[in-house]
Amino acid sequence: MGYCYGIDLGGTAIKFSLFTDQGKLVEKWQHPTKIEEKGKYIISDIALTILDHMDQNNFSKEQIIGIGVGVPAVVDESGIVNVAPNLGWKQTDVGKKLREMTDIPCYVINDANAAALGEYACGGGRGNHSMVLLTLGTGVGGGVVLDGKVVTGLGGAAGEMGHICVNDQETIPCNCGNYGCLEQYSSATGIVRSYREFRNAGKSGILSPDGPIEARDVFDAIKEGDQAASEALERLGYYLGKACAAIACVIAPEVIVLGGGVSHAGEILLTTVKKYFQQFAFSPCRQTKFALAAAGNDAGIYGCAYLVLNSRKESD
Repeated sequence: MGYCYGIDLGGTAIKFSLFTDQGKLVEKWQHPTKIEEKGKYIISDIALTILDHMDQNNFSKEQIIGIGVGVPAVVDESGIVNVAPNLGWKQTDVGKKLREMTDIPCYVINDANAAALGEYACGGGRGNHSMVLLTLGTGVGGGVVLDGKVVTGLGGAAGEMGHICVNDQETIPCNCGNYGCLEQYSSATGIVRSYREFRNAGKSGILSPDGPIEARDVFDAIKEGDQAASEALERLGYYLGKACAAIACVIAPEVIVLGGGVSHAGEILLTTVKKYFQQFAFSPCRQTKFALAAAGNDAGIYGCAYLVLNSRKESD
């Protein structure tokens, strides 16, 4: 039996996983990420961990199909990371270095694109040929998958849907420096910001606009009839539905999958977004389905494994 390794590299922890050549998850574990000295130890730690795991399980190199690595940075078409601030890296050819250290084929991908592949293969996008993933967390990220391949675009920057401009009247800048980006309204931080604004504008609510608030608090408040929370959800849905309608005009995906912490709101989120999507979408695109992400925190490792296994099929 053949195996592959899927690795989700984060600024705090490195998630390792072993998959069979049929895509079945066998084992997963994690190690802290050593970001000291501009991350100079990270790649060697990954290589040594894999070689040690192979030794413990008596795996030969012929049994290992490849290593897939998801990195929190823009990755170009050749697999080179241009800059990874959270890891301390400047331009780094991660795949080449790992191949030299392990003598195993290595494939490198942006972590959000890895999550998109994971959702496409075994999550909310499973069974569809085309899928867009929007991750609604502290910011808004995502990925586009067409016929099993991630769309990377010029310089690997495709999929940055959180920075679609949806409101040209905005006066507060986004973290990217532009104004009116989607993530200013449809992220976890965005819905909290909206809640505070509606409360300060006189809308009734059960949460203090001056106290600590998380996105889940806002969704819980909706159930209690909180007016400001309901308005914040409507704003989130309006801009997200509008952005999804624009995305659909370009890609016409079979399904748009919503993931990240905000997606835990469930059906109330889907219903609101779909309402505004139908309002703004070009009529031939209105058949696009919506689904919640289903692969959870394992989406990245599944996507990395899928990348390896799909690359092998293409080369056979």
